[in-house]
Amino acid sequence: MSIGLIGRKAGMTQVFAADGTMVAVSVLQVAPNVVTRLRTPERDGYAALQVGTDEGKALNKPRAGQLKGLPPVATLREFRVGATEDLDGYEVGQRVAITDLFAEGDLVDVTGVSKGKGFAGHIKRHHFSRGPKSHGSDHHREPGSIGPGTTPGRVYKGLRMAGHMGDERVTTKKLRVVKADADKNLLLLRGSVPGARGSVILVRKA
Repeated sequence: MSIGLIGRKAGMTQVFAADGTMVAVSVLQVAPNVVTRLRTPERDGYAALQVGTDEGKALNKPRAGQLKGLPPVATLREFRVGATEDLDGYEVGQRVAITDLFAEGDLVDVTGVSKGKGFAGHIKRHHFSRGPKSHGSDHHREPGSIGPGTTPGRVYKGLRMAGHMGDERVTTKKLRVVKADADKNLLLLRGSVPGARGSVILVRKA
């Protein structure tokens, strides 16, 4: 895993590439993140960079105590680093901007929480096929058999059925950076990213 930044999904729009083709992009609002803690294997058992964003929001007392002497950032996340990476270039209190990590043409992995869709049937949730609608059939949108009765005499765990759909942590990999605007704190990525408008998004190099 690599170091990344915390942002929020602003929405989607269209931009034109250099060759005139129209490209659908996701717009992320990524303000400079504040380094709030450096995790080390000697002290914490693993190496990670903890960063925060969303300054100006009210903090509870534990969070305010944790951030004593630092900007009051309401949203914190950690990015673990691998054995080949180090945190020598970072220090607590440092601000990390978009252009410090990303440039046009880079590939990034984006993590967010997908939109919740409530209780959904097996056709919508798992893309099952429906049954016939003719010749007297009444098996239109039924799930079908869920297992034999005698053996094993139960329903196997993990069987695909109707249930809660969405509202899950999702990572979309290898999205290309179309534009990184440090002045406006905007990051434009080709394609769509998980989550609703305003939701927290994590961006790291692929």
